Amino acid sequence: MSGAAAAGSAVAVGRGAPVRLGVLISGGGTNLQAIIDRIAAGTLDAMVELVISSRPSAYGLKRAEAAGIKTMALSKEAYRDPLVADERIASALKDASVDYVIMAGYMRMVHAPILDAFKNRVVNLHPALLPSFKGAHAIQDAYDYGVKVTGVTVHFADERYDCGPIIAQRPLVVEEGWSVAELEAHIHEVEHELYPDVIQLLAEGRVRVGADGRVVVDPAH
Repeated sequence: MSGAAAAGSAVAVGRGAPVRLGVLISGGGTNLQAIIDRIAAGTLDAMVELVISSRPSAYGLKRAEAAGIKTMALSKEAYRDPLVADERIASALKDASVDYVIMAGYMRMVHAPILDAFKNRVVNLHPALLPSFKGAHAIQDAYDYGVKVTGVTVHFADERYDCGPIIAQRPLVVEEGWSVAELEAHIHEVEHELYPDVIQLLAEGRVRVGADGRVVVDPAH
């Protein structure tokens, strides 16, 4: 769950020129599907050029194929050397001419080959309000802690786990009596709204990392 984020400028794509996405997945691909659906609905100025999975059995690959999107899957053995794996991924993303790399449930760290090739253009989604509850079990951890408010974070990732400049956060009030499964379902609902919203900001060229390392979201013109 990482990507790149030193200070720099956004890719100014704008309306009429859909932003080109490479999406990294590991599992079911529900956030990928949310992106695909928003593109189909005409409310997201983007094109998914390539979906790459760290698991050949990931259902998200079927979602991509159903939408006519090119896919690539790496085996577990391919990650024995993570740098070599990321070199393959970075090469494929560059060949696809993507503007942004969208991590959507990708359960692997990303390293210099991807980070350097897509500075300030690797985006991650985390099911908690960072910096709280980092890691792969954020929903369960927040539930076990008994928080009354949790939420979802979209950020530019870096070489650290679940770190990097925050682009957007959306809170979720935890209702009394919810099970962890109910909390997870509501978190996913927030994800499926927030992630496409943030990608639209990227498509409009409104997101940049300032000199202080914080994200600036410019107002709409």
